[in-house]
Amino acid sequence: MTLAATVASGCAVAPAYHVPAVAQPDAYKEAQGWQPAAPADALERGPWWTLFGDPVLNELAAAVEVSNQNVAAAAAAYAQARALVSEQRAALFPVVDLTGSAGRSGGGGDTRTAGQYRMNIGGSWEPDVWGKLRAGTDSAGANAQASAADLAAARLSAQGELAANYFSLRQTDAQQTLLAATVDGYQRLLTITTNRFNAGLAARSDVLQAQTQLASARIDLSNVERQRAQFEHAIAVLLGKPAGAFTLAAAPWNTAVPEIPAGLPSTLLQRRPDIAAAERRVAAANAQIGIARAAYFPSLNLTASYGVGASQAAGLFSASNSLWSLGLSAAENLFNAGATAARVSGAEAGRDAAIAHYRQTVLAAFADVENQLAASRALAQQQELRRAASEAADQVEAQMLNRYRAGQVAFTEVVTAQNTALAARRALVQAQADRQTTAVALIQSLGGGWRQP
Repeated sequence: MTLAATVASGCAVAPAYHVPAVAQPDAYKEAQGWQPAAPADALERGPWWTLFGDPVLNELAAAVEVSNQNVAAAAAAYAQARALVSEQRAALFPVVDLTGSAGRSGGGGDTRTAGQYRMNIGGSWEPDVWGKLRAGTDSAGANAQASAADLAAARLSAQGELAANYFSLRQTDAQQTLLAATVDGYQRLLTITTNRFNAGLAARSDVLQAQTQLASARIDLSNVERQRAQFEHAIAVLLGKPAGAFTLAAAPWNTAVPEIPAGLPSTLLQRRPDIAAAERRVAAANAQIGIARAAYFPSLNLTASYGVGASQAAGLFSASNSLWSLGLSAAENLFNAGATAARVSGAEAGRDAAIAHYRQTVLAAFADVENQLAASRALAQQQELRRAASEAADQVEAQMLNRYRAGQVAFTEVVTAQNTALAARRALVQAQADRQTTAVALIQSLGGGWRQP
């Protein structure tokens, strides 16, 4: 009875697993004084990209999950890991097989031949007395959970990259509109300058400067068009489509930036899939120690078989021709020059390495959130300053142009004012895009609303 109970329950040789302790702050340093208006569960209400209120982005981001090839590869890896769990779990049960054979033999000058017919059903079972098989199943299960987290991380990465590329594309749309208007304005200014030159009111150098400024603006417009094409191609790849078969029409840019609730640092350990994957790999490595330790103990194997054999097929199933057997075997490694101890030490070192990787992943995640919080705060301040600078530069440009028409200032002052105003407008557009892409990065650093299953 004692042996049966031991066989049924198994003796665990793997160390008891505990999630490794990590140092974590009580609050994010860079979030002090930052009071987002959104509720704390905003990221849990659905796909995180809907917070930006852009229907085109919603459609594109939803398509990433089913079309992106990196996500597809991660999904296949997860399916493979789940299959491995089923394979490991099957080792806990007996193996039953059926064999059969038929043949005739003869030799010499004897024309008679002898027949031999056999059929046998047998089974074998290795009782998991020391927990080796269970540890293998636990390790495979933990690896499968890590693979599920890897899938979530791949999905989050692809969706975040798509959102960042989408906002960059919308930025180029805004830059194109801005530069197109600038080119029109510079063209009108060139006409005015040429008329003044023809009337003897301006120097030829003014015309040449106006021509140079107009050409430079057209070059900038061409560069922005090239950048837009690159972002469009990048989005096509993320959607699993050929770049030549995908087109994204220009559309108004919603520059709104949602408030992202950072929450407490402790929640990050459950929200980020890369942290979850690293922790599950620690659990898998811990189970490997049990597999290595099981080699210190003898292995047991139970076998049973029943079969029949006869010289004629008709008598194959006669009771007198039946054979059966039961067996118990045990094997113990008496000496292997310390190989088992080395395997145990190697498994323990592997677990320690997994723990270090887990802790490093957590530290990097905390730093990532802090970086994005600091960037979000700084960019929000910069956007307002950029807006004020752009408005002031617009006023200076208008004043200088009016004074030039009145013959009060040189054309070089107009050019300087226009270049400054254009740079300020473009910097404002860049600041708006930077805020959105940083918001995406912050959502990614917080785990994108993903929770451990």
